[in-house]
Amino acid sequence: MIRDGRDEAMTAASCRGVSKRFGSALAVRSATLELREGELLALLGRSGCGKTTLLRLIAGLERADEGRIEIAGRLVEGSGTHVPPEKRGVGVVFQDYALFPHLTVEKNVAFGLPRRERRGGAVREMLELVGLADKGKRRPHELSGGERQRVALARALAPRPAVVLLDEPFSSLDTSLRGEMRAEVRRVLHEAGASAILVTHDQEEALSVADRVAVMLDGAVAQTGTPAEIYLRPATRGVASLLGDGNLLPGSAAGDCVRCELGALRCAPGSEACAAEGKACDVFVRAEAIRLCGVDEGARGVVETTMYFGHDQAALVRMGSGILIRVRLGAGEEVRVGQRVGLRVDGEVVAF
Repeated sequence: MIRDGRDEAMTAASCRGVSKRFGSALAVRSATLELREGELLALLGRSGCGKTTLLRLIAGLERADEGRIEIAGRLVEGSGTHVPPEKRGVGVVFQDYALFPHLTVEKNVAFGLPRRERRGGAVREMLELVGLADKGKRRPHELSGGERQRVALARALAPRPAVVLLDEPFSSLDTSLRGEMRAEVRRVLHEAGASAILVTHDQEEALSVADRVAVMLDGAVAQTGTPAEIYLRPATRGVASLLGDGNLLPGSAAGDCVRCELGALRCAPGSEACAAEGKACDVFVRAEAIRLCGVDEGARGVVETTMYFGHDQAALVRMGSGILIRVRLGAGEEVRVGQRVGLRVDGEVVAF
């Protein structure tokens, strides 16, 4: 299983060269994706990038124009095959949860189960798993937003599907509740041994919840890896700009380093732009990798703006060339507008 650190996990679902058009618009473009058994995979991208369409293709709610989709080793889409949603072994948690308002929690969870399983302990087991064993007789309108989400998750898990698909499941929750529910959904999925794909546009959500992250840009899967790999080693400028605060600066290669306005910086392994001496490149520097120091200890600039967030703060520093550099600082660091500062970069950077 992926969460145990082993590499031999089986494939729960896969997409190979999947494309989908709506008229002249190409919503999904030759997308390739693999979900490992027992894994929680986040499909991350901006609105309109095609991530929800890809989820619907996996569920069978849309038909692909090209490519192949397999679930639990069985072809469900492609080569003239289209297995309907109810026969794919997939559970879906929709953005609005899609609960039946006239049914109790128990009956919502039991919906879609064979009669013998409804009478057995499957419903009770699922409600215990999501922490709602005492809410079975209530109706959806009597529950909080977080509780309704748990009911939807229990309903998706009850038939023991090969794959669970979650489409922006936290978007309708209050900000204060999202962190709690992310941890709760992760716990439930892992305790159930489920293989799941979570669609989200929220980078913090993807990085904090998932075992692996697949980044979608313009209908295609641009990069897949662990949260740390995606964040620290973005494969393209597009992936880099999607994740976190960063600065993209013009530079030139210098062996295993790059030179830019912030000085000579060490390149991360695999940065192809560092292969040729003097080659022009773009240097990507995370905002939190930049430290403020004395004006004689680093590249010089003037603080133009500060923004305080409580847990940390940000500053925009205007360099001599006119470029603005975004810096992330600790909550207790003292910085003021108009202050002349030096900038120093800790660690490695990525060059494109």
